[in-house]
Amino acid sequence: MKKIFLVLWRIWFYILSTIPVVILFIPLALLLSIPNGYRNLYWIARNIWAPFVLFGMGFWIKRLNTFPQEGKSLMLVANHSSYIDIMLMFRMRKTPFVFVGKKELIKIPFFGYLYKRAAITVDRSSLKSRQQVYESAQKVILKGYSICIFPEKDYLEEQVLLNPFKKGAFKLAIEHKLSVLPIVFYDCKRKFPWHTHFGYCGFLRVKVLNLIETKEMSEKNIIPLTLKIYNQITNELVNDPKQESIKAIRLWETIKQ
Repeated sequence: MKKIFLVLWRIWFYILSTIPVVILFIPLALLLSIPNGYRNLYWIARNIWAPFVLFGMGFWIKRLNTFPQEGKSLMLVANHSSYIDIMLMFRMRKTPFVFVGKKELIKIPFFGYLYKRAAITVDRSSLKSRQQVYESAQKVILKGYSICIFPEKDYLEEQVLLNPFKKGAFKLAIEHKLSVLPIVFYDCKRKFPWHTHFGYCGFLRVKVLNLIETKEMSEKNIIPLTLKIYNQITNELVNDPKQESIKAIRLWETIKQ
């Protein structure tokens, strides 16, 4: 019975995610066709779409500390263990940011059309596509937007606390002199994992770590910066008083046996 409920709950998530996109598709598409229309689309995603999905799923955000002042363009990075991370990230900042994400998502009906025009898409198997990300990022930064990347490799692996980071986000931050803002999502791996074996409603705790300046950094700092932020986020997850991500891994180990 519990398994059926979890499957229905996941289907409900897809329904909630789709309803605003379909209803608002035409005005959203029009916004993306005008100069600086992304700001308005971002406002809708942050203040309508994300809360609609989060509250509809029974999730509430709990910020554990004070976030940096709005306005400055940043590189936002966070651990990625759930579909709900997208909505959660939208709620983190009023200042618009643009996601860098995989190109495959453009195949999703309605959403894909908007995603292709609103995000920086990348085909990870194509060197040319990866290089074009840097050109697209420059245009985004000049408009005053931040950039958001989930840097984990193979993030769908449920039994790993935090997968190794790709260095692209940190290379981008250093090249464009963007300060890096690491963010930790403590509860998503336990409360809404990729698969439907477990999960439950409740608060989703979020903590921002210290802002890292990159003005004095160069190419030689890319790997140390990548490892530094990886270790910071790992330590937060390991030392979480509620141990939610650790509990999720233990549950997966039980399921796999």
